[in-house]
Amino acid sequence: MQIALFVTCLADTIFPDVGMATVRLLERLGHRVVFPTAQTCCGQMHVNTGYQREAIPLVRRYVDGFEPFDVIVAPSGSCIGSIRHQHAMVARNFGDDALAARAERVAERSYELSELLVDVLGVTDVGAHFPHRVTYHPTCHSLRMLRVGDRPLQLLRAVAGIDFVELADADECCGFGGTFALKNADVSTAMLADKMRNVLSTDAEYAAASDASCLMQIGGGLSRLRTGVRTVHLAQVLAGTVDRPWEVASWS
Repeated sequence: MQIALFVTCLADTIFPDVGMATVRLLERLGHRVVFPTAQTCCGQMHVNTGYQREAIPLVRRYVDGFEPFDVIVAPSGSCIGSIRHQHAMVARNFGDDALAARAERVAERSYELSELLVDVLGVTDVGAHFPHRVTYHPTCHSLRMLRVGDRPLQLLRAVAGIDFVELADADECCGFGGTFALKNADVSTAMLADKMRNVLSTDAEYAAASDASCLMQIGGGLSRLRTGVRTVHLAQVLAGTVDRPWEVASWS
């Protein structure tokens, strides 16, 4: 199968290992991954801060770039949530019904990584090996907007060598929320403290998630406290094998 990768802003500019891990994983499963080079941002930041009109060129760019492909994947529940729930709405709000219709069709073919693996490719055991104690934070958009449910957990539990431990109060937000962390710093910090307390109670070596934004928030807090706990994207956990381990770069 040919799969188009939407790498997302954070992965492209700050955490490229996530994109590379996604490619390695999908290619190991026998698929051809293509990278449309004209891609930029999904526009979520603009929409969420009230700049819907300014997001329209980004919606159009996404649609133009990915419309030729039957299957699109992003290692981000947040960005896929925006593509599915905001793109057509924004286009329609400003009178571009043709773009809205195209956006809806492309959105139907756009998947978060765990959705693609479990629902489209029909696989939970991807042949991964990650010999570490790991807990998992289900990010807000993947949990509430996309309703990915336990798909990431199914994938993690099938990883060889992993010591997986569930996170207490896992469905509570980490406190990032894009500009929420900037506009409501005290509340964001309190939410992060709760999340870190639960992560540390697991004695995990790694806290995993499927969104770079949440990992940046959690990883930054854990690093500042010098806890020794590292953060890792789901794609990075799944990318390594016994013969070819994936070396996790630091998020801090």
